[in-house]
Amino acid sequence: MEHLLSTYISDSKLTESLKPIVNKVLASERISVDETIELYEKAELGLLSQLASIVCTRKNGDNIYFNKNFHIEPTNLCIYNCKFCSYHKGVNDPQSWEMSKNDVVEAAKKFIGKDVTEVHITGGVHPKWTLDYYGEMVQSIKKVLPNIHVKAFSAVELEYVIKKAKLNYREGMRKLRAYGLDSIPGGGAEIFNPEVREKISHDKASGEAWLAIHEAAHQEGIFSNATMLYGHVESYRHRAEHMDAIRSLQDKTKGFNCFIPLKFRAANNPMGYLGEVNLTEDLRNFAVSRIFFDNIAHIKAYWPMLGKENTKLALAFGVDDIDGTIDDTTKIYSMAGAEDQKPRMTVDMLTNIIRDAGKTPMERDSLYNAVREY
Repeated sequence: MEHLLSTYISDSKLTESLKPIVNKVLASERISVDETIELYEKAELGLLSQLASIVCTRKNGDNIYFNKNFHIEPTNLCIYNCKFCSYHKGVNDPQSWEMSKNDVVEAAKKFIGKDVTEVHITGGVHPKWTLDYYGEMVQSIKKVLPNIHVKAFSAVELEYVIKKAKLNYREGMRKLRAYGLDSIPGGGAEIFNPEVREKISHDKASGEAWLAIHEAAHQEGIFSNATMLYGHVESYRHRAEHMDAIRSLQDKTKGFNCFIPLKFRAANNPMGYLGEVNLTEDLRNFAVSRIFFDNIAHIKAYWPMLGKENTKLALAFGVDDIDGTIDDTTKIYSMAGAEDQKPRMTVDMLTNIIRDAGKTPMERDSLYNAVREY
């Protein structure tokens, strides 16, 4: 592929502004924010696919990763009113729910004896829940499923309960780790730019707080993921600067396992009038993300967000992870109008998607250690 790309360059099919960027990527050199914007605005989709595939292959070979996981979403009650959110409900809304700790344990018990390695816990920011409540939730799951990896609580959830506990971020993360927390997901990042954040989620944790909580987690030995919500009111510069903040923190801590671009879905929320970006833009965004992150090994296409067929296409645009089995345990994207209203995939379905793309299916654990090649 690198030979084909060299031919592409020599045949003068590139604009003068793109040639040095392509050469930097081929030389494994870091691209800047401005160069990233240039790729977003001027690079053809085919070129982005080639570049992203080269970077992906250098980092991961032909492996495409997945895991065996399920979700627990303890509540969709939330003190915040993000305009892009279809998940948030008020206290008296018939679509709202609130799980007790016993309910959480019962949800976990359904997976006793099943071949799963991770539980992902996230939900709304409940006004009455505390840091200890979160910790006891983790602890109770570990008693039922002692070998499960608990990836739990977005930085937005954590910011609220840590402040309520009157602890600093490191103290809060240390306390949760003592309860059994293994890693944290990347949700709540949205777009860090303050002006964008004011428009879409004005009352919740800032971008600076999100970064500070993930830094504290990394300092306490807790790995995490990073995300970006795209396809709403943000510009390409906002995306590039958002990724640059994550890349800079990764340089410092090396604590991010993967980066996950999350598409804004327009159903059942106040920003639905914006509509949704098309698949071409989805693929462009995956590719640019892969090219940009020289220090994060994995780019994930979250299939409940993107749909099964589109996830397969994303594997040609730098994606090397497609999440996991999930087993119809998440409602966040289905409530926002995603194609899969009951998201569930078997291992056979996941591995078929990967093989159909000409790649090697590789089961992983939550920290991207290879478990089994299929």
